[in-house]
Formats: sequence, C-alpha cells, structure tokens
Amino acid sequence: MTAEFATVIPAVLLVLAACLSGMQLSTQQIRLQQVAATAARSVARGEPPGAASAIVRGANLRVEHRGELVCVTASALGSTVVRLISAFTVSASSCAFDGGR
Repeated sequence: MTAEFATVIPAVLLVLAACLSGMQLSTQQIRLQQVAATAARSVARGEPPGAASAIVRGANLRVEHRGELVCVTASALGSTVVRLISAFTVSASSCAFDGGR
C-alpha cells in the first residue's frame, strides 16, 4: 500500500458519507412534503392535522389560514441517527383550498 493510496481512502470515505447524507436529507424533504400536503387537505376538510405527522417521526406542524387557503408547514430535524445532519432542519409547506369554511 502506497502513501498516496492511504491518504485517498479517508477522502473517498468523506465524499461517500457526504453523498449519503445528502440523499437522506432529500428523502426527509420528500416525506415532509407529503406530510404538509396531507395535513393541509385534512385541515381544509375540518379534521385535525395530527394524523399526517405520523409519516415523519418528530415532525412539527404549523397551520396558517391565508384568505381562502389553509397552509401547513412541516419541519423536522435532518436525522436523529446521524449527528452530522441532525444539525440541519428540513421543512416543507403546502396549501389547500379551504372549501369547508
């Protein structure tokens, strides 16, 4: 094993970890978008938004009424498993027509 190869291995592992963390954050973003959309439709129908937050553990929901729209913002930590990406907060928002009111 050469010295150059020994110095490249940690760099490759660091890049691989960064790529995998990015994939995990993007997956979290997609799940939060589903939570926000489902919760917005639930609130528009007059139901509580809490059932949608079961899709992402630890998701916080904020409901806003904007005229004829109900908007829900869902946010959560990046990951509870990996400490590096748990420093990031991921959020998504969605609106639905508030036809029931």
